[in-house]
Amino acid sequence: MEPAVILWVDGAHGARENMRRDLLLLEVASRRRPEWEAVLRLFRFSPPGITLGRSQDPARELDLDRCRAEGVDWAVRPTGGRAIFHAEEWTYSITAASDDPAWGGGLSVAYERGSRLVLESLRRLGVPAVLARRSGIDAAALSGTAASPACFARAARHEILLDGRKLVGSAQRRTAHALLQQGSVLTGPGHLRLADYLARSGSHDDVRASLSAAATDASAFLGPDPGLERWADALASELPPETRRIEGPAGLFLLTLSEDAPYTLARARTGPDHLHGG
Repeated sequence: MEPAVILWVDGAHGARENMRRDLLLLEVASRRRPEWEAVLRLFRFSPPGITLGRSQDPARELDLDRCRAEGVDWAVRPTGGRAIFHAEEWTYSITAASDDPAWGGGLSVAYERGSRLVLESLRRLGVPAVLARRSGIDAAALSGTAASPACFARAARHEILLDGRKLVGSAQRRTAHALLQQGSVLTGPGHLRLADYLARSGSHDDVRASLSAAATDASAFLGPDPGLERWADALASELPPETRRIEGPAGLFLLTLSEDAPYTLARARTGPDHLHGG
């Protein structure tokens, strides 16, 4: 059983709003308020959209004209890693103070704790997933292309695999006093749409095939479009009974640092931190 945490089943939002909320949670945790507790936030993307790792350049990685023309929103994550098209998935973030006795600690310890919690919740739902014990081979190597800008093209240590392919992509950011881990659980093939919006030479079909070879989804075990509440119930079963579960807008009080602060690319990238992600 994992230590207690606030379980916030936040529902669906656009890409920028989802990243704004996680960035605010990280900022609140960084203030070291004694009354603040670790938060496990569950969410989805509506409409579907793209997020990029914090060190990626949108103008270099994405076909921004096509994104605009087709109404595909994008945002830069507070964490590292590479690009993801968020469509058919469950998404989570864990935010905690670095010195939290349950959820803090070093990079590897905190990363594995969060990933193992996700893993056990998926196993509870009948998904025979496993933790990666070493970094995988970049999917670009399978097609002879350059290193892929896509998160699901490579599995890092402590990420989650299914049938030898990446099922859950995660990344972590650490400030001086807090950490944020974000992750996506693939529940369908929607992530493959990223190939249509990357700014790179070569065939979109080749990129899609490369992603398909490196990653998989859990639809064979979960069925089509599984609801977020189903995952929340599985996670709650892995957490202690004293865990507080909060639904939707009732959790907005957690964003008390600056509720009206805008999400901007510069704001997502500022602040001392250490990045890790696939």
